[in-house]
Amino acid sequence: MELWRLTATDLSARIRSGAVSAREAAADALERLSAVNGRLNAVVAYRPEEVLREAESVDAARLRGEPPGPLAGVPVTIKVNADQAGFATTNGLRLQEGLIAKQDSPVVANLRRAGAVILGRTNTPAFSLRWFTTNLLHGDTKNPRDPALTPGGSSGGAGAAVAAGIGAIAHGTDIAGSVRYPAYACGVHGLRPSLGRVPAWNASSPERGIGPQLMAVSGPLARSIADLRLALAAMAAPDPRDPWWVPAPLEGPAVPRRAALCLRPGGMPIAPEVEAALRDAAARLSAAGWQVDEIADTPPIREAMDIQLTLWLGDGFAAVRAAAEREGDPAAIGILEAFRARAEAMPPDAIPKALISRATLIRDWSVFLAEHPVLLVPVCGELPFPDGLDRTREGIERAFAANLLQIGLAPLGLPALTVTTGLVGRTPVGVQVVAGRFREDLCLAAGEAIEAGGVPPMPVDP
Repeated sequence: MELWRLTATDLSARIRSGAVSAREAAADALERLSAVNGRLNAVVAYRPEEVLREAESVDAARLRGEPPGPLAGVPVTIKVNADQAGFATTNGLRLQEGLIAKQDSPVVANLRRAGAVILGRTNTPAFSLRWFTTNLLHGDTKNPRDPALTPGGSSGGAGAAVAAGIGAIAHGTDIAGSVRYPAYACGVHGLRPSLGRVPAWNASSPERGIGPQLMAVSGPLARSIADLRLALAAMAAPDPRDPWWVPAPLEGPAVPRRAALCLRPGGMPIAPEVEAALRDAAARLSAAGWQVDEIADTPPIREAMDIQLTLWLGDGFAAVRAAAEREGDPAAIGILEAFRARAEAMPPDAIPKALISRATLIRDWSVFLAEHPVLLVPVCGELPFPDGLDRTREGIERAFAANLLQIGLAPLGLPALTVTTGLVGRTPVGVQVVAGRFREDLCLAAGEAIEAGGVPPMPVDP
């Protein structure tokens, strides 16, 4: 049996029962990594001997009668911008090639405590800055479904890995779509949790600015919604090192199965294939017993995007721009140069004004989502981009316009789920499900109903 093909849910059950060992699962995962990673460059650092030792410790604990954990022996990957003891937290930078973590970040520690086996480290663009995954340190990551398409970013290595069967679950981070967009581009599922749901912190690095603190989250990518639920429960365990972590229950009170479909939030244009995917997903929800109402618009999303950009550009932009020059990464420099004029023109009170407006928008969205428990919207206005689209100013503008919802939802602190639903030729397409704060359970419930109507074949051979 090719164990790498199994979902995390199935594999962990087999390991807990003793039907297969964690070592067998790890060895099989390493074999799959070796077979396909050369064509993808999704995993950029791993140590097979350590992987096998971790798996053997899971087996030994089970034989001693100790609970092996909900992710018993499941191979998972970690993005290179999260601390993993003994590995460099490169964030795709030559500048950080020697930044060796001395301790696991909370999310990595939580995955280990749940019994997961860390298979390898996945690629990201320099500074985790783009919806494309290339850098001067680790090289380019390819989309396993079509190398002409971006694998997404910044968790492009995570999306490519899980789509190709390199690990059943991938860790990603999301500050402007960096979990949701790679899931979309690679044809898998990806969950951006609520702010405060999953503890995160890197001891190897300085404290982050207020913008990233309020917008960046860690979340899982996987090939099934059930696996996302399993991964979220493991990742969300408490850790005192994150002051933003909230002890919110994973399951909220029952609400009517009611969803709002909005095709063009904020008036954004969408491709015909995107509209078709949304209407198909709405039909799947209806068939599963959900009430789906089409609405003309959502609460303000363009204003939310503007707040995201203000918190990003107004909080340490000059330092990031200087670091990009030292790194010499042309794509990162290009993105920053495209926004340089806006950043330099910001008045001194831009951030406090943005934070005040943020509170108003969160209130508006919370009231809306109390009436419409689930919102169905595009992931992106276009099908996944051609790889390297953002190498020109026009491409950057096109990418930012199409990813309005990737950017705008981030400062609101809401959970958002990418559900892959099919292929247009070789190109994946999917939809985005949004719910109120700490209602990931509603996103996942709707996601399962949509998933039941069909998904692209996975894992795939690149």
